[in-house]
Amino acid sequence: MPNDGLRGIARERRVDLLRGFALLTILVDHVPDNVLGRITLRNFGYSDAAELFVMLAGFASMLAYGNTFAREGIGAGIRRVLMRCARLYVFQLGLLLITLVSITVWIRWFQLEPNADYPFMDLGLAQVRRGAALRVLPIYLDILPLYILLLMMFPLIYFVMRRSPWLALYLSGLLWIAPNLDNDFNLTNGLDGTGWFFNPFAWQFMFVIGAATAVLIKRRGGVMPRIGWVRGIAWAFLLFAFMETFPWGDWGLPDLSLFPMDPPDKSDLALLRVLHIVALIYVALTSQWLTRQLRYRWVRAIEVCGKHSLEVFSLGTVIALFSRLVFLTFGVTWQLELVVNLVGMSLLIAFAQVLEQRRARRVSVAAPDAIPLNPSA
Repeated sequence: MPNDGLRGIARERRVDLLRGFALLTILVDHVPDNVLGRITLRNFGYSDAAELFVMLAGFASMLAYGNTFAREGIGAGIRRVLMRCARLYVFQLGLLLITLVSITVWIRWFQLEPNADYPFMDLGLAQVRRGAALRVLPIYLDILPLYILLLMMFPLIYFVMRRSPWLALYLSGLLWIAPNLDNDFNLTNGLDGTGWFFNPFAWQFMFVIGAATAVLIKRRGGVMPRIGWVRGIAWAFLLFAFMETFPWGDWGLPDLSLFPMDPPDKSDLALLRVLHIVALIYVALTSQWLTRQLRYRWVRAIEVCGKHSLEVFSLGTVIALFSRLVFLTFGVTWQLELVVNLVGMSLLIAFAQVLEQRRARRVSVAAPDAIPLNPSA
């Protein structure tokens, strides 16, 4: 088999670090009125943790499943992808049931009126079945269904990528353009009859960009090429995006934006969001400073969260749910915000450490070449 740059892709620790950062950020952003929400990625540029998570999911998928296709063949690759999709679905179903039961019990216990954020509470058993079929996507439970669809597309992405990464990007870009030209080009969310918030026809572009980035790094000897003028353009764009999107007024500062505009559309993944996350990832993966930070224990703790993204994301979704319920019931105070953030992040990091220790024990009793990659990519 020719050396196509798709086999033997080494693990990139900075990717795990960025995924861990995205997971912690998603926890914060999924709790409205959280004071830490003022300092998350969405306040410093056009994109946020969702773009970061999906792009790095594409990168990690090429590491895990691209290597399987290259080493073991089509059958083994497709089988592994389907097993991963099944696991994602089980977690999605579990989160749906936990959310429904938790909100129902909480609201009845505290005798609260259903919040507007939970319109699916009175949908009944029939709609629960539709939720299980991914035809109904409640708020905050719409990321894993996107991931399932994207991962199901991976075999096709892989084989086009083998032929030419540029061809894969070109075809993916054409598909991304469609919903940006016609907002109705989307799957339907049976919850309210609108489209998926994360339009899969648009967001697949982010996933493919991540996969292509992994191929590029492999073909460059495992290192993202560090090109001075490209980094200069990326930094300039990141600075421009910061000036345009930073909430100056919320911080009592004069507005320094040059061209005030509405936030670029997230559902259909507007161009500015794509450019921003690509610039951010390029700067991060060519940053020697970021590599040096991995020697610190607290940074490695975030990296470990990224290694176990599905489990950490799912726990974070549950923690965010109860954080919202706490705020809804008892109000938003700085004391509760402190508790919610400290407890939530501590639980995620501790949970990831437990998972990593269990994985290390499994690896220690296996042949060195039996587990070449983290299976939770």
